[in-house]
Amino acid sequence: MENQFDMVEVLKALADDTRYRIFNMLLHSELCACTILDEFAISQPTLSHHMKKLTNSGLIHCRKDGIWMRYSINHAVFDAIKLEFQRLDTICEDTTDCHCEKK
Repeated sequence: MENQFDMVEVLKALADDTRYRIFNMLLHSELCACTILDEFAISQPTLSHHMKKLTNSGLIHCRKDGIWMRYSINHAVFDAIKLEFQRLDTICEDTTDCHCEKK
């Protein structure tokens, strides 16, 4: 199923500043690895490492385009993550013994 994800892996993937910035870039459009690489002072193997973490978390799709890889947001997973945070917020609002600051 396409929208299955592990929230812990998603959060770990986004906890790294470089991966978070890459994810934000991809929110606007599909990008070639070469375009992403141009935005960072990192090597191609380092970029590959970051992209593998994002891909393995389910946050992004990758596809081969000639010699380059193209990356895009996995919107099914992204939408599921947004719903999960909304669900958590609703639980907190509906629970009288919530320990968060919303009380």
